Amino acid sequence: MSETVPGKDGPRITQPVTQATLVKKAAPKSDYKPADVSPQRRVQRSFAVRLWSIRHSRLLEWFYSRFADMFLLLHPLWKGIGYNRVEGPIKFVEKRVKGFMFDCRMCGQCILSSTGMSCPMNCPKQLRNGPCGGVRANGNCEVEPDMPCVWVKAWEGSRNMVHGDKILDVQKPVDQSLRETSAWLRVTAQAAAAREAANAKTGASA
Repeated sequence: MSETVPGKDGPRITQPVTQATLVKKAAPKSDYKPADVSPQRRVQRSFAVRLWSIRHSRLLEWFYSRFADMFLLLHPLWKGIGYNRVEGPIKFVEKRVKGFMFDCRMCGQCILSSTGMSCPMNCPKQLRNGPCGGVRANGNCEVEPDMPCVWVKAWEGSRNMVHGDKILDVQKPVDQSLRETSAWLRVTAQAAAAREAANAKTGASA
């Protein structure tokens, strides 16, 4: 779908009509406009750190690997206190750190290490296994024309990572019951359980 609009110098030009444009036109009209807020500036600001994280995906991959090891070493502490008791404060920190770095949506099933440090939950369609068919020619999102496609950036970030081919792994659908829970603690508990099972198996076979 397209519409014809006046050009800057007079001639009329034809441009595509996006879903965002249709929604904007259908919105109720009012005299209220947010003061001193530029939507374009707000969009650019919100993407700035996210795109930095993607560009530095290899560094963040290294850091997250060490961070996960540290959290696993603290498993006896988390278990002693009780995972349910430490969930609140850990989630508070996780939400703010990952929110700042990746625009994290706290789905509780973080796969940043498999998606080039580009959070797939930022996709308006919340696609977990690659882009839709509506990626624009400039690499931007079909729904949000000013936003780089999350999955285009995910592929770029994954090419810089040691384990970048994990982006080819098929991801399960989002389990909504885990929303607003700590992925850090969940991954740590799962890694500890796997380690204990491996040790028990080794001990039984010895």
